[in-house]
Amino acid sequence: MILLYRYILYTFIRNLGMIMASFISIYLLIDFFEKIDSFFEKGKSIGLIVQFFLFNIPFIVDMMSPVCILLAGVVTLGVLNHSNELIALKACGIPLRKITTPIIGAAVVCILLFLAMAQLVLPKTIAATNQIWHQEVKGKVPLGIYRNGRYYYRGQEGFYSFARPDPHKSSFNFFSYTGWNKEFRLSKLIAAQSTDWNKGVWTLHDGQIQEAAGTTRFAQQVFKEKNFTFPEAPSDFFVPAYRTMELSLLDLYTETKHTKSMEERNKAWADFYGRISYTFLGLPLLLLGLPMLLLVYRKWGRDLSLAIPVSCGMAFVCWGAYTTLQSLAKASYLHPLTAALSIHLVVGCFGVLLLVREDT
Repeated sequence: MILLYRYILYTFIRNLGMIMASFISIYLLIDFFEKIDSFFEKGKSIGLIVQFFLFNIPFIVDMMSPVCILLAGVVTLGVLNHSNELIALKACGIPLRKITTPIIGAAVVCILLFLAMAQLVLPKTIAATNQIWHQEVKGKVPLGIYRNGRYYYRGQEGFYSFARPDPHKSSFNFFSYTGWNKEFRLSKLIAAQSTDWNKGVWTLHDGQIQEAAGTTRFAQQVFKEKNFTFPEAPSDFFVPAYRTMELSLLDLYTETKHTKSMEERNKAWADFYGRISYTFLGLPLLLLGLPMLLLVYRKWGRDLSLAIPVSCGMAFVCWGAYTTLQSLAKASYLHPLTAALSIHLVVGCFGVLLLVREDT
């Protein structure tokens, strides 16, 4: 039995490596022709171009890992079935669950390795590729940062800090604006419970103003509602939309502890659960893909020529459902944990049920 496991495990790992190398090559080839003109227009060196595409490989592996695990398992079992080795093993009294055990076990180990890569490797490589592409090639320099649930921006004449529940709306909570004079000394501090921006006017609610009155004291004014014309508008602020991908799993979890509003908290938990659940998506797809291969073979008499398109179609449907659930979770229409687990439970349980039926 150990020899059988080693043989199936070796076949699975070999197929996984070949499939992953194929996907990486195709992705890099398409990405190269799409972006090479932009690099040359900016006069970037060949070394920087090579560095960009090499650093992009971990992201490709992370993105394609569920499909690669599915196809590697389907190809491994399909080859055994095509060469009649699967029939021979069943004739010797070996149940299907034991034949598929090394495939499923290897898939779990690979998923754990992908999670380790998401924690240790992926944040650094994505940060490097984003810095090369967005700043050096596209010239987009981020004016602000996001830390512990708050946004921080340095403007022309002052420093902004606030929470933004919805990035698509010009409404802010816990707003503060700090201004300085030509000697870079603090000249005023404006704080408000909430803020709205409309047509160049900032409307602050329930706040106070502290302005320098000399060198040692500040005059204070409390207001219920007051309009201001700060030099910057929300459209001037640039925090990269890709920033979440630069965070490790531990950083994503830390983000959930520093959010102040319910909307930000749901989005933070959705990002955390979504990153982990996407990596684990290959396991339920594999559990469903293995019995689907045998069903396709019995019904249409074909192995991989039909099983692979069926598996890819199944993966596309599951990915679409997963993406939809994640969007609902980030919009607070669905609990983040429910969005992260529902596809896995439904697909995984259905796959296990089919595997048990194939074994009886």
